Amino acid sequence: MIFSHFQTRPLASKDAPNVIRISPDLGLSEVDILKTAQGWRFPTSEVLTFSQIKEINQDSNSCFLFQNGKLEKIQKYSPMTNRYYSLMPTKKAPTMLISGIPMHRIKGTTPDVDTTQKIRALKKAFGTILDTTTGLGYTAIKAAQTAELVITIEFDPAVIAICKLNPWSSTLFTHPNIRCVIGDSYTLVKMFDDNFFNAIIHDPPTLSLAGHLYSQSLYQSFFRILKNNGRLFHYIGNPESRYGASTGRGVVERLSKVGFSTTPKGRAYGVLAQK
Repeated sequence: MIFSHFQTRPLASKDAPNVIRISPDLGLSEVDILKTAQGWRFPTSEVLTFSQIKEINQDSNSCFLFQNGKLEKIQKYSPMTNRYYSLMPTKKAPTMLISGIPMHRIKGTTPDVDTTQKIRALKKAFGTILDTTTGLGYTAIKAAQTAELVITIEFDPAVIAICKLNPWSSTLFTHPNIRCVIGDSYTLVKMFDDNFFNAIIHDPPTLSLAGHLYSQSLYQSFFRILKNNGRLFHYIGNPESRYGASTGRGVVERLSKVGFSTTPKGRAYGVLAQK
Protein backbone atom coordinates (compact mmCIF):
# COMPACT_ATOMS: atom_id res chain seq x y z
CA MET A 1 0.00 0.00 0.00
CA ILE A 2 1.15 3.54 -0.81
CA PHE A 3 0.05 6.62 1.13
CA SER A 4 0.57 10.36 1.27
CA HIS A 5 -0.86 13.04 3.49
CA PHE A 6 -3.75 13.43 1.06
CA GLN A 7 -4.99 9.99 2.12
CA THR A 8 -4.03 9.93 5.81
CA ARG A 9 -4.88 13.45 6.97
CA PRO A 10 -8.53 12.55 7.85
CA LEU A 11 -7.25 9.63 9.95
CA ALA A 12 -5.67 11.97 12.47
CA SER A 13 -8.92 13.76 13.35
CA LYS A 14 -10.30 13.07 16.82
CA ASP A 15 -13.79 13.38 15.34
CA ALA A 16 -13.20 10.74 12.66
CA PRO A 17 -15.90 8.05 12.51
CA ASN A 18 -15.04 4.44 13.32
CA VAL A 19 -15.09 3.49 9.64
CA ILE A 20 -13.52 5.61 6.89
CA ARG A 21 -13.13 4.96 3.17
CA ILE A 22 -9.66 5.88 1.88
CA SER A 23 -7.32 5.00 -0.97
CA PRO A 24 -4.45 2.53 -0.44
CA ASP A 25 -2.88 3.45 -3.80
CA LEU A 26 -2.73 7.25 -4.07
CA GLY A 27 -6.29 7.70 -5.28
CA LEU A 28 -6.72 4.89 -7.79
CA SER A 29 -9.04 2.79 -5.61
CA GLU A 30 -10.68 2.89 -2.19
CA VAL A 31 -11.24 0.55 0.76
CA ASP A 32 -13.05 0.79 4.08
CA ILE A 33 -10.82 0.84 7.16
CA LEU A 34 -11.68 0.44 10.85
CA LYS A 35 -10.45 2.54 13.77
CA THR A 36 -8.72 0.57 16.53
CA ALA A 37 -6.90 1.51 19.74
CA GLN A 38 -3.56 1.42 17.86
CA GLY A 39 -4.57 3.04 14.59
CA TRP A 40 -6.55 2.02 11.49
CA ARG A 41 -7.06 -1.56 10.34
CA PHE A 42 -7.18 -2.40 6.63
CA PRO A 43 -8.97 -5.33 4.96
CA THR A 44 -5.56 -7.06 4.85
CA SER A 45 -5.58 -6.91 8.70
CA GLU A 46 -2.55 -4.61 8.68
CA VAL A 47 -2.80 -1.67 11.08
CA LEU A 48 -1.44 1.76 10.18
CA THR A 49 -0.60 3.18 13.60
CA PHE A 50 -1.32 6.69 14.77
CA SER A 51 2.41 7.40 15.01
CA GLN A 52 2.88 6.29 11.39
CA ILE A 53 -0.03 8.47 10.34
CA LYS A 54 1.61 11.43 12.08
CA GLU A 55 4.87 10.74 10.23
CA ILE A 56 3.09 10.75 6.87
CA ASN A 57 1.08 13.88 7.65
CA GLN A 58 4.19 15.81 8.69
CA ASP A 59 5.88 15.24 5.31
CA SER A 60 3.75 16.81 2.60
CA ASN A 61 6.40 16.22 -0.10
CA SER A 62 6.67 12.45 0.24
CA CYS A 63 4.83 9.22 -0.48
CA PHE A 64 5.25 6.19 1.77
CA LEU A 65 5.25 2.45 1.20
CA PHE A 66 3.38 0.60 3.96
CA GLN A 67 4.26 -3.08 3.97
CA ASN A 68 4.38 -5.74 6.70
CA GLY A 69 3.58 -3.10 9.29
CA LYS A 70 6.57 -0.95 8.35
CA LEU A 71 6.56 2.51 6.79
CA GLU A 72 9.21 3.54 4.26
CA LYS A 73 9.59 6.78 2.32
CA ILE A 74 9.71 6.17 -1.44
CA GLN A 75 13.08 7.52 -2.49
CA LYS A 76 16.16 6.23 -4.28
CA TYR A 77 19.74 7.41 -4.63
CA SER A 78 21.42 6.87 -7.98
CA PRO A 79 25.19 6.34 -7.84
CA MET A 80 25.19 6.66 -11.64
CA THR A 81 23.93 10.25 -11.67
CA ASN A 82 24.61 11.20 -8.04
CA ARG A 83 20.98 12.30 -7.73
CA TYR A 84 18.18 11.58 -5.30
CA TYR A 85 14.78 10.63 -6.67
CA SER A 86 11.61 10.63 -4.60
CA LEU A 87 7.89 10.33 -5.18
CA MET A 88 5.98 13.53 -4.40
CA PRO A 89 2.18 13.47 -3.98
CA THR A 90 -0.35 15.74 -5.64
CA LYS A 91 -4.16 15.65 -5.50
CA LYS A 92 -4.04 13.14 -8.36
CA ALA A 93 -1.01 11.44 -9.93
CA PRO A 94 2.25 11.94 -8.03
CA THR A 95 5.30 13.53 -9.58
CA MET A 96 8.94 12.69 -9.02
CA LEU A 97 11.48 14.99 -7.43
CA ILE A 98 14.90 14.93 -9.06
CA SER A 99 17.25 16.28 -6.40
CA GLY A 100 14.31 18.33 -5.14
CA ILE A 101 13.07 19.56 -8.56
CA PRO A 102 9.61 18.34 -9.70
CA MET A 103 9.62 16.37 -12.94
CA HIS A 104 6.14 17.63 -13.91
CA ARG A 105 4.24 20.88 -13.79
CA ILE A 106 2.32 20.94 -10.51
CA LYS A 107 1.45 24.62 -10.04
CA GLY A 108 -2.22 24.95 -10.94
CA THR A 109 -2.26 21.48 -12.49
CA THR A 110 -1.39 17.86 -11.80
CA PRO A 111 1.06 15.53 -13.60
CA ASP A 112 -1.72 13.54 -15.28
CA VAL A 113 -3.28 16.72 -16.70
CA ASP A 114 0.17 17.98 -17.70
CA THR A 115 0.76 14.74 -19.61
CA THR A 116 -2.58 14.98 -21.39
CA GLN A 117 -1.72 18.49 -22.61
CA LYS A 118 1.56 17.24 -24.07
CA ILE A 119 -0.19 14.48 -25.99
CA ARG A 120 -2.84 16.92 -27.23
CA ALA A 121 -0.10 19.24 -28.47
CA LEU A 122 1.23 16.33 -30.51
CA LYS A 123 -2.31 15.76 -31.77
CA LYS A 124 -3.36 12.11 -31.88
CA ALA A 125 -0.66 9.60 -30.98
CA PHE A 126 -0.80 6.80 -33.57
CA GLY A 127 1.50 4.28 -35.20
CA THR A 128 4.94 3.94 -33.64
CA ILE A 129 5.88 6.52 -31.01
CA LEU A 130 9.21 7.29 -29.34
CA ASP A 131 9.14 8.64 -25.79
CA THR A 132 12.71 9.75 -25.13
CA THR A 133 12.52 10.13 -21.33
CA THR A 134 10.34 7.62 -19.48
CA GLY A 135 10.33 9.27 -16.04
CA LEU A 136 7.24 7.92 -14.26
CA GLY A 137 5.91 6.55 -17.53
CA TYR A 138 2.82 8.74 -17.77
CA THR A 139 3.60 9.88 -21.32
CA ALA A 140 4.16 6.34 -22.59
CA ILE A 141 1.00 5.11 -20.87
CA LYS A 142 -1.12 7.91 -22.33
CA ALA A 143 0.33 7.53 -25.82
CA ALA A 144 -0.21 3.76 -25.76
CA GLN A 145 -3.97 4.31 -25.49
CA THR A 146 -4.03 5.07 -29.23
CA ALA A 147 -0.58 4.12 -30.60
CA GLU A 148 0.33 0.70 -31.96
CA LEU A 149 3.74 0.75 -30.26
CA VAL A 150 5.45 3.09 -27.80
CA ILE A 151 9.19 2.73 -27.27
CA THR A 152 10.17 4.59 -24.11
CA ILE A 153 13.74 5.21 -23.00
CA GLU A 154 14.93 5.83 -19.43
CA PHE A 155 18.52 6.72 -18.64
CA ASP A 156 18.63 5.89 -14.92
CA PRO A 157 17.57 2.49 -13.49
CA ALA A 158 16.84 4.24 -10.17
CA VAL A 159 13.94 6.00 -11.88
CA ILE A 160 12.51 2.65 -12.98
CA ALA A 161 12.77 1.46 -9.37
CA ILE A 162 10.57 4.41 -8.34
CA CYS A 163 8.14 3.57 -11.17
CA LYS A 164 7.73 0.03 -9.87
CA LEU A 165 6.55 1.41 -6.52
CA ASN A 166 4.22 4.05 -7.99
CA PRO A 167 0.66 2.74 -8.51
CA TRP A 168 0.08 5.31 -11.27
CA SER A 169 3.02 3.82 -13.23
CA SER A 170 1.96 0.17 -13.08
CA THR A 171 0.59 0.10 -16.65
CA LEU A 172 4.09 0.90 -17.90
CA PHE A 173 5.07 -2.70 -17.14
CA THR A 174 1.88 -4.45 -18.25
CA HIS A 175 0.65 -2.67 -21.38
CA PRO A 176 1.32 -4.83 -24.47
CA ASN A 177 2.01 -1.77 -26.65
CA ILE A 178 4.79 -0.36 -24.45
CA ARG A 179 8.44 -1.37 -24.77
CA CYS A 180 10.79 -0.01 -22.08
CA VAL A 181 14.49 0.49 -22.82
CA ILE A 182 17.30 1.53 -20.47
CA GLY A 183 19.96 3.84 -21.88
CA ASP A 184 20.79 7.34 -23.09
CA SER A 185 18.39 8.60 -25.76
CA TYR A 186 21.18 10.59 -27.37
CA THR A 187 22.99 7.32 -28.16
CA LEU A 188 20.07 4.98 -28.68
CA VAL A 189 18.25 7.07 -31.31
CA LYS A 190 21.20 6.50 -33.64
CA MET A 191 20.30 2.79 -33.72
CA PHE A 192 16.82 3.28 -35.18
CA ASP A 193 16.17 3.01 -38.91
CA ASP A 194 15.35 6.00 -41.08
CA ASN A 195 11.66 6.97 -41.21
CA PHE A 196 10.80 4.59 -38.36
CA PHE A 197 8.59 6.67 -36.05
CA ASN A 198 5.31 8.44 -36.64
CA ALA A 199 5.96 10.79 -33.73
CA ILE A 200 8.44 11.60 -30.97
CA ILE A 201 7.71 13.00 -27.53
CA HIS A 202 10.80 14.68 -26.09
CA ASP A 203 10.45 15.82 -22.48
CA PRO A 204 14.04 16.14 -21.25
CA PRO A 205 15.31 17.35 -17.88
CA THR A 206 16.42 20.97 -17.71
CA LEU A 207 19.20 22.20 -19.97
CA SER A 208 21.61 22.34 -17.02
CA LEU A 209 21.00 18.67 -16.16
CA ALA A 210 21.01 17.23 -19.69
CA GLY A 211 22.39 19.69 -22.22
CA HIS A 212 23.09 16.98 -24.82
CA LEU A 213 19.34 16.33 -25.07
CA TYR A 214 18.95 19.85 -26.49
CA SER A 215 21.71 19.52 -29.08
CA GLN A 216 21.42 20.02 -32.82
CA SER A 217 22.98 16.62 -33.44
CA LEU A 218 20.17 14.94 -31.47
CA TYR A 219 17.57 16.92 -33.41
CA GLN A 220 19.22 15.74 -36.63
CA SER A 221 18.75 12.15 -35.45
CA PHE A 222 15.10 12.89 -34.65
CA PHE A 223 14.61 14.24 -38.18
CA ARG A 224 16.17 11.13 -39.70
CA ILE A 225 14.13 8.56 -37.75
CA LEU A 226 10.80 10.37 -38.21
CA LYS A 227 8.60 9.49 -41.15
CA ASN A 228 7.70 12.22 -43.64
CA ASN A 229 5.14 14.54 -42.01
CA GLY A 230 6.06 12.98 -38.66
CA ARG A 231 5.75 15.19 -35.59
CA LEU A 232 7.95 15.94 -32.61
CA PHE A 233 6.65 17.51 -29.42
CA HIS A 234 9.52 19.09 -27.48
CA TYR A 235 8.76 20.17 -23.91
CA ILE A 236 10.71 23.27 -22.92
CA GLY A 237 9.14 24.99 -19.92
CA ASN A 238 7.08 28.06 -19.15
CA PRO A 239 7.49 30.32 -22.22
CA GLU A 240 6.87 33.37 -20.02
CA SER A 241 9.78 32.56 -17.73
CA ARG A 242 13.34 33.69 -18.45
CA TYR A 243 14.50 30.07 -18.72
CA GLY A 244 11.64 29.00 -20.98
CA ALA A 245 11.99 31.96 -23.30
CA SER A 246 15.77 31.72 -23.75
CA THR A 247 15.80 27.93 -24.00
CA GLY A 248 12.87 27.97 -26.41
CA ARG A 249 14.62 30.34 -28.80
CA GLY A 250 17.65 28.06 -28.97
CA VAL A 251 15.53 24.94 -29.42
CA VAL A 252 13.50 26.46 -32.27
CA GLU A 253 16.66 27.70 -33.99
CA ARG A 254 18.32 24.29 -33.89
CA LEU A 255 15.18 22.42 -34.93
CA SER A 256 14.81 24.75 -37.91
CA LYS A 257 18.41 24.24 -38.95
CA VAL A 258 17.92 20.48 -39.33
CA GLY A 259 14.74 20.96 -41.39
CA PHE A 260 11.78 21.02 -39.00
CA SER A 261 8.95 23.53 -39.24
CA THR A 262 7.91 24.60 -35.75
CA THR A 263 4.76 25.82 -34.01
CA PRO A 264 4.71 27.06 -30.40
CA LYS A 265 2.42 25.18 -28.00
CA GLY A 266 2.22 27.56 -25.06
CA ARG A 267 -0.45 25.67 -23.10
CA ALA A 268 1.74 22.55 -23.15
CA TYR A 269 4.91 24.57 -22.46
CA GLY A 270 6.65 23.34 -25.57
CA VAL A 271 6.96 23.40 -29.34
CA LEU A 272 5.58 21.15 -32.05
CA ALA A 273 8.00 20.39 -34.86
CA GLN A 274 7.04 18.70 -38.14
CA LYS A 275 9.21 16.99 -40.71
